[in-house]
Amino acid sequence: MRSDDVRSLLQAAVPTAIAGALAALISGLVVGGKGAVGAIVATLVVILFMGIGFVVLQRTAKSLPHLFQAMGLMLYTAQILLLFVFVAAFKNTTLFNPKAFAITLVATTLVWIAAQTRAHMKAKILYVEPDSVKGDKPENPGPKS
Repeated sequence: MRSDDVRSLLQAAVPTAIAGALAALISGLVVGGKGAVGAIVATLVVILFMGIGFVVLQRTAKSLPHLFQAMGLMLYTAQILLLFVFVAAFKNTTLFNPKAFAITLVATTLVWIAAQTRAHMKAKILYVEPDSVKGDKPENPGPKS
């Protein structure tokens, strides 16, 4: 993974982890220990799902750039559906507070999306690949004007 991809991943994961820690603190104060556990589990699920999706999307962009946009839309749709499945699966659990879990899941997902959007907007992405540093001439320079 390229260093700018890792930087973008960290710029999304760190604010999400901070939001999750804040949600765990608030849930712990409001609901108790089970609320804090639910918030922590939700934060870990979001970071795991969104992080894996980010890596998959970057690999797709590198190997199949013509499928990047379609893959991104499909991936985000699948992630939202999987998060919905997690909320439905843990709806009646006694391991943690389901409301704290669901609220934290939604909140940290929104934080991840906002942070990833901000990271992408701040990134200096080249639209044209620069020539190599060695000064190699292109193989087919084309007609001269």
